[in-house]
Amino acid sequence: MATILATEGLSKVFGPRPAAALDFMYQGGSKAEAQARFGNAVGVFDVSLEINEGETFVLMGLSGSGKSTLLRLLNRLHEPTRGKVLVEGTDITALNRQELMEVRRSKFSGMVFQNFAILPHRTVLDNVGFGLELQRVPRQQRQERSQQAIELVGLKGWEHSLPSELSGGMQQRVGLARALAVDAPILLMDEAFSALDPLIRREMQDELIELQSRMNKTIVFVTHDLDEALKLGDRIAIMRDAQVVQVDTAEQIVARPADDYVRAFVEGVDRSEVLTAGNIMQPPLTTAFLRDGPRTVLTKLRRHGLSGIFVTDTERNLKGYLTSESVIEQARENGEADRIDPARFEEPVAVEADTPLSEIIDLAVQTSGPIAVVDPGSRLRGVIVKGAILAALASGNGNGEAEQPAAAGSEAAA
Repeated sequence: MATILATEGLSKVFGPRPAAALDFMYQGGSKAEAQARFGNAVGVFDVSLEINEGETFVLMGLSGSGKSTLLRLLNRLHEPTRGKVLVEGTDITALNRQELMEVRRSKFSGMVFQNFAILPHRTVLDNVGFGLELQRVPRQQRQERSQQAIELVGLKGWEHSLPSELSGGMQQRVGLARALAVDAPILLMDEAFSALDPLIRREMQDELIELQSRMNKTIVFVTHDLDEALKLGDRIAIMRDAQVVQVDTAEQIVARPADDYVRAFVEGVDRSEVLTAGNIMQPPLTTAFLRDGPRTVLTKLRRHGLSGIFVTDTERNLKGYLTSESVIEQARENGEADRIDPARFEEPVAVEADTPLSEIIDLAVQTSGPIAVVDPGSRLRGVIVKGAILAALASGNGNGEAEQPAAAGSEAAA
């Protein structure tokens, strides 16, 4: 993926003597010590990030961690104290006001805020077109693009309504439509759904995911809610005391938290909704090939202590599953056979690597054998046994990684 937005050593200090406060922190001082000594507020300290084109990148942390300040630095609503912000390789901290305005118009779709920020005296259509009006887009073109955005967020039929006639969720859709009407590649969202009640908030999260699948914009989304971050983010940056302490996918943050702070954040997460087959699969100890005879397969089963085995062709395409009982039965009936009888193959239970653990649990209840993990072309990538599922649901060991069962990789453990 191409990087569309990046920061290098980005810092923001509010108040007097910002350079002295930064130098103090670079020498090992904490944010609290710097603020006490120099009398200013450290918003962001030494953040370097790369945000990819088309991803939803979530900034999360507790109140005061610096996430909203960092978001505003990305389009220079706050002026950085030190460091760079690169938009498609251009350092916007070096641009003059006119150049910065042009970058904002062409690259940023504005911001969607928690408080909706819509104009009470304007209709939905006029609110959505407000950003285009500021850009002096001709009225006809402005209304056409506004109408398209209104329909995209599900507000068709409300074009001539005033904000006071809309529910909270509908008002937030107006703010989202206004940003989408600008049709720039980067969308910034600051606690956009925090003011909504839980049910509407979940609906808006689902709508954003659906919209993103169609729009493929780069979204930077600020939240203090871990469940929201896990649901929306392709990657998540967790902030503490003005610094980024971990950047990773939801699965990796839950499975391998960087420190005790992140571990405390994710302690109560329902791991079955975050972890996937790819996180818990293990390499198969061995497989049977279509060309194998029953005695060859029995040798493989005995050497590895297995009660069953997946069957593949020589390119590792999954063809079936054999139980030891079935192989023994064929060996007794025809021990000299050159090939295992395909009629003895059982239909394997198979999932792809991105299948959520919650779905795998349901499958494991319905089958006595292991679960195969395959790629979209049905090539065998790994094996999931019930012991690995139980280990993944556990809280994990001291390193934040899920404990593996003693017989890791053994299909017999299923």
